[in-house]
Amino acid sequence: MTRTTLYTVLALIAFAANSVLCRLALSRGVIDPTGFSAVRLLAGAGTLAVLVRASTPSRDSVAPSWTSAFLLFLYAVPFSFAYASLDTGTGA
Repeated sequence: MTRTTLYTVLALIAFAANSVLCRLALSRGVIDPTGFSAVRLLAGAGTLAVLVRASTPSRDSVAPSWTSAFLLFLYAVPFSFAYASLDTGTGA
């Protein structure tokens, strides 16, 4: 198996696992869609900050893209609410 194929398979498994975990959290009432979106966005921002800091030399800085941040928010929040009512196949 080539490296590209392996990474593609791993990415597909990660996307499917994300869908299942989102559905489990939201369907059992463990967390509401608003709180779920907040946790996802904060965890993603924290992880991204660590990765950027680890990969960027200290004298260079990376300017934030507020447009990209807004578009991510615009995707994440409605999708969290949709997970509560979409069929499993559609959500995946």
